[in-house]
Amino acid sequence: MITVTDYRTLASQLSELMKASEDPVTNAANAAALIFWSMDGLNWAGFYFKRGDRLVLGPFQGRPACVSIPVGRGVCGTAAKENRTVIVPDVHAFPGHIACDSASRSEIVIPLRKNGEVFGVLDIDSPLIARFDESDGAGLEDLARIIEEVL
Repeated sequence: MITVTDYRTLASQLSELMKASEDPVTNAANAAALIFWSMDGLNWAGFYFKRGDRLVLGPFQGRPACVSIPVGRGVCGTAAKENRTVIVPDVHAFPGHIACDSASRSEIVIPLRKNGEVFGVLDIDSPLIARFDESDGAGLEDLARIIEEVL
């Protein structure tokens, strides 16, 4: 059984953790670790950063991942192109899904923005079908706003 994530507490912890460094790589690494170890039922949590028309792998927790994803392809590329959070209950039913880890069954991707423009995404995967819902979307969007301030 999945424990409901206390996003208010997680946001407070993330805010405090982000005060420890001004380095964006350090902050992304710590944010990925905090999210990965604070939420039940995950097998991957991390970042992809926009470089031209691609998303390149940033700090993460989990198995090795795809190193480059075209903007507009897969769940991450769709979130980046459409500048919106994408929740996928079953990645095998998502058109164009890019399988970096065959154990992943559901995914949520939140765009990261500066001045309204997407500069990356927060990507979270689960081996469970329908692991993420709208409350996770709202909570993770709040975390993304904290992360945007320090990246």
